[in-house]
Amino acid sequence: MLRKLMKHEFRATGRVMLPMYLVLLVTAVGSNLADRSILDSRYEVLNVLGMLVITAFGFSICGVLLISFVLMIQRFYKNLLQDEGYLMFTLPVNVHQHIWAKLIVSSVWFTVTVLAVILSGLVVVYDMGFLRELFDFLGYFFQGLQKLKISEALNGTVYLAEFAVLIFLSLNAFSLQFYAALATGHSFANHKMLLSVVFFFGFQFAIQFLGSTLFITLDHLDLIPYFRWDLTPQAAIHLGLLLAIGGVILYGMIFYAITTFFLKKRLNLE
Repeated sequence: MLRKLMKHEFRATGRVMLPMYLVLLVTAVGSNLADRSILDSRYEVLNVLGMLVITAFGFSICGVLLISFVLMIQRFYKNLLQDEGYLMFTLPVNVHQHIWAKLIVSSVWFTVTVLAVILSGLVVVYDMGFLRELFDFLGYFFQGLQKLKISEALNGTVYLAEFAVLIFLSLNAFSLQFYAALATGHSFANHKMLLSVVFFFGFQFAIQFLGSTLFITLDHLDLIPYFRWDLTPQAAIHLGLLLAIGGVILYGMIFYAITTFFLKKRLNLE
């Protein structure tokens, strides 16, 4: 049943995201042409047109990044907390499957959006000279890798992987904070959206307060020095990234639990 929920989500969100990617690609191609020809024209009108096309590309990047996030929050709100919720919660599906369907689909679109932005950037700067420079750079890069020790090359690869995981989990954890705020606000009979906003900022304040209090307490009790191991710079970076990943996972688990509780026990669709 989870697969059917995800299929439904992909169809609903794809109607918005796929046209946005198309607009991004078209404006990227237009920016490439504008940069290579129109902006060098002696006609002022064409210069202005070229600048408008490049500006449109900038807005397209901002738009696709913003919409990819807002749409995932809007789907949770519309699909589970408004009139559609009456139908969705009559399906033979538990709350966990509803939440995971939203999260998995959101994760896919977040990833595709990042790749689409990177691709559009390559389209903008594309020309034969760029390709030659790119291949030359890759050649020098791989030659440099061959000169590195295996441990150094492995460390660099792991850094990138850990950082990518951190960003990926952070986006999902932040989505869960929105889910939790919406689910909590919609447990009340009146002013649901206003209360959702209040709860969002309340959760944000509570997390920051608890984190600061924990750090100050550890420092006050002189416990932090016990965690200052004699680490190499590489190991320290790995430890920092892993601790950040663990913190984000805990952050997400808290809001996942809140979302699940209010959807199961306190949801008010009236």
